[in-house]
Amino acid sequence: MLNFDEDRFVAIQASAVALAESIDALVGRLLNAGAQNLFFLGAGGAGVLMQPAAQLMQRESAFPTFLENAAELLAVDSKNLGPQSIVVIPSLSGTTKEALAISEFAQKRGATVVALTGNDESPLAKAADHNFTVRAADDTSSESFYLQSLLIALSIQKHRGEREDYAELVSGLKSLPGHLLEIKRAFEDRAAELAIQFADERYHIFTGAGPSWTESWYFATCILEEMQWIRTRPVHASDFFHGTLELVEKGVSVFLLKGEGPTRELAERVERFVPTVTDTFTVIDTADFAMPGVGAGLRALVSHVVHATVLERFSAHLEKVRNHPLTTRRYYRRIDY
Repeated sequence: MLNFDEDRFVAIQASAVALAESIDALVGRLLNAGAQNLFFLGAGGAGVLMQPAAQLMQRESAFPTFLENAAELLAVDSKNLGPQSIVVIPSLSGTTKEALAISEFAQKRGATVVALTGNDESPLAKAADHNFTVRAADDTSSESFYLQSLLIALSIQKHRGEREDYAELVSGLKSLPGHLLEIKRAFEDRAAELAIQFADERYHIFTGAGPSWTESWYFATCILEEMQWIRTRPVHASDFFHGTLELVEKGVSVFLLKGEGPTRELAERVERFVPTVTDTFTVIDTADFAMPGVGAGLRALVSHVVHATVLERFSAHLEKVRNHPLTTRRYYRRIDY
């Protein structure tokens, strides 16, 4: 595969899954100590990657869970944040200024801060009350953050008696890194074709539903916009017909990330409409990828992880075809703003 270290990838994702026991032990201690709510507080893409786990909690647990933008919460505060709060802060570098600021703010309010970082010597890792480090990089961090936050959510539900299949799901997750590698291999040729097809495309609409909506937003914004300087319009599949459909015409590129689970029908509605208008329609359906031994329930829980893993292959080929390295920036961490 192009610019890809298979052993490194599997090791990183396996490291994320291997945190299950440590995360579960910590969650148990915090709940026993009286934790009453959960905050996912991040900045930029890392913060957005917490959305599937936060929504899983909000929809399948009675444990109050909040997903907030760190900078905005610093500006407006929250009466729910206090000594009984578990605060999860993701930051790959561990140096993101908003992450450091919200960590200090939360600790002053008496909350327990749990950091998810890529460097255990980073300022955030050292400042947090608890830190979990997976030594990922930009090309492997999405899956890692998705998996770590999922493990936190599943553990809370298990300890509260809200999830009886915890052990089964964690056991299934242990096989996921190997499955993701095979999925990357299977998608490699298509990734190369997509890169050639869209090398000169300057505008895309990205859509999806459920956990795959998060990856639609993340890839459109953090990869295509930030790393490739390509304009995008991310829109949730349920909102597609409330405005964005009027922007679709022949030649307009629309990407649909089609996941599994109960929100699949929202993606299918978009899938029925778009081809009637434009001939530039790309569907990436997680149901097309084999994961032997992984049941329907777990497949639905990790659809966004699968989408992240195949889109990384697309971005790897796109940077080559466009001669635009993913590390190129004009402003981000280049100037003070």
